[in-house]
Amino acid sequence: VQLVESGGGLVPPGGSLRLSCAASGFTFSTYVTSWYRQAPGKERELVALIRSAGGASNYADSVKGRFTISRDNAKNMVFLQMNSLKPEDTAVYYCNGRLLMNNYWGQGTQVTVSS
Repeated sequence: VQLVESGGGLVPPGGSLRLSCAASGFTFSTYVTSWYRQAPGKERELVALIRSAGGASNYADSVKGRFTISRDNAKNMVFLQMNSLKPEDTAVYYCNGRLLMNNYWGQGTQVTVSS
């Protein structure tokens, strides 16, 4: 089982980034997939979630209207489009896949929003 994130980096305030997560080793299409983030000194928090069937999604209040989660089950991938980035979005972003007792994490990708 593997989840591999990519797409992080340094971006100025107001900029955009698109994170990608490639999954392998499990039936990705049946899993709820999410993006979490963890800033220094803070607990890991849920950013966005997308369900396996129908693609219904939920967002943290802090990112609503700025971030969009999507998935491509044919390619076993999940994405996070991040627009209008703010310095407080700076964190390590983690991809998560969850189904019943199975809970898988990627290694994380750093996003830094700074001028």
